[in-house]
Amino acid sequence: MKPLTEREIRSAFVNCTKGEATRMRIPHDLADRPWDDLDYFGWRDPQAPDRAYLVAELDGRLRGVALRASHTGASLTRRSMCSVCVTTHTGGVSLMVAPKAGKAGKQGNSVGAYICSDLACSLYVRGKKDAGMGSRLHETLTLEEKVERAMANLATFVAKVIA
Repeated sequence: MKPLTEREIRSAFVNCTKGEATRMRIPHDLADRPWDDLDYFGWRDPQAPDRAYLVAELDGRLRGVALRASHTGASLTRRSMCSVCVTTHTGGVSLMVAPKAGKAGKQGNSVGAYICSDLACSLYVRGKKDAGMGSRLHETLTLEEKVERAMANLATFVAKVIA
């Protein structure tokens, strides 16, 4: 992924108002992010841990989605799988819920997906971050195919937010 500026990030959001996008906390260390290893940029708001955000280039356009992470109180011994990168975690996957864009979102409609709690799917796929013992299923897919699958899964989720 190409490095993003704060302005690009704020203008990419499809499911929040411009005012909300202006007020969201964007990490100050954008220059230090591992952009070459990222397929999308995701982060959690450190002052509001239930808020999460992701920005991805899909179909040649930047798309940003504001998310809320659920607090299910799931057991730390229960294993869950991320629906984006297909990494299994013990306590490291959260139900992320996004208000739908436009009129549907204003009516309270939302969509959800189980996603890595730290939004580091790109790093898990590349083996740059480890989710613990047995976190990656044995697959015969190449790294490129795994990245393509993760981005297709993410694109499907974002399309549901926009629809």
